[in-house]
Amino acid sequence: MQWTDRIRQVKIWLVVVAILIAAAALIASHYLVRDLQTEERNKMEVWAKAMEALNQDDEMSYLLLVAQVMEGNNTIPVIVLDSKDRVMDYRNIEDSTSVEDYARRMKQAGNVIRIELGGDFQQVCYDESIMLKRLTYYPYWALAIVLVFAIVAIFAILTAKRAEQNKVWVGLSKETAHQLGTPISSLMAWVEVLKDSYPDDTLIPEMAKDVKRLERIAERFSKIGSRPEPVDTTLNEVLDRVIEYMDKRTSQKISIKGHYPDHPVTVKINASLFEWVIENLCKNAVDAMEDGTGKIDLWLLEEEDIVAVEVVDTGKGIKKKDISNVFRPGFTTKKRGWGLGLSLAKRIAEEYHKGRIFVKESEVGRGTTFRVELKK
Repeated sequence: MQWTDRIRQVKIWLVVVAILIAAAALIASHYLVRDLQTEERNKMEVWAKAMEALNQDDEMSYLLLVAQVMEGNNTIPVIVLDSKDRVMDYRNIEDSTSVEDYARRMKQAGNVIRIELGGDFQQVCYDESIMLKRLTYYPYWALAIVLVFAIVAIFAILTAKRAEQNKVWVGLSKETAHQLGTPISSLMAWVEVLKDSYPDDTLIPEMAKDVKRLERIAERFSKIGSRPEPVDTTLNEVLDRVIEYMDKRTSQKISIKGHYPDHPVTVKINASLFEWVIENLCKNAVDAMEDGTGKIDLWLLEEEDIVAVEVVDTGKGIKKKDISNVFRPGFTTKKRGWGLGLSLAKRIAEEYHKGRIFVKESEVGRGTTFRVELKK
């Protein structure tokens, strides 16, 4: 239900943002159109005055027309210079301290008109109007806003899709754990019956271990999607359990050894889930040994503020083009398998333990080293 609500909220926010962008574009367009209307109105008033002055044919009318033309410019920056580039007058410039520099830039841009006055002359320097600058940059601002919205929308859609996939993944995991619960309980009861009936049978304790193993697997699946509380755990013991489990279920031609410091290394983890990570790495290492021979070394390392576990194998190695894809769900180089083991290991290491897992090194034909890092 929470994931569904989150997806609905994302969609609502996307619609709201789209409406706001559309509203902002309409408002900006409204102001630009209003300014253009005002500009055209001013031009027509000047034209009307010119027609009036022409019909009256009087010097005072011409002077009034000239004054109105000059006063009518409220948007274009203008600087009037004499023949020696001294500032005589300026208009529509806010910072009066930089008028001379502004005039120089206008002249360099070629925005200057020379007025002949008998034996002398003046220079009218001008720049683009505020409205023209707005029109120049408006399409770029609009495009930038649309691009930002598109990026946010794509990110939100991908997040919602990932959330939906996680929901399915979590639901499947919990349902698997639930379905395993009943037969495991039954098997545990039957093992106890067999122990009473055949107390000297050496195979029954091994059956009990396998049933216990099934119980642990069901527990792991039940914890997917929840936030298991990490507790102080000795990693030496966790790795020993992995080695014991893998050693009995792999070929005798494959040796699995652990290399630890002389003292216990303790870190806050969920032992059941972290053990699953190392098991997945070991199983991948076993699958990488095509001829069924080789060795796997588990190294437990302490480095400043982190604790690292390295799983080193002598398998076939990973091609360079595949290294970036090994943790992607569905990626596998095996003929059988779903390609979910390493993806699950990455999720457990990074999301549940705030650590890192990556391919430290790999060489085709020589082997691979996976490294898992945890904060102390």
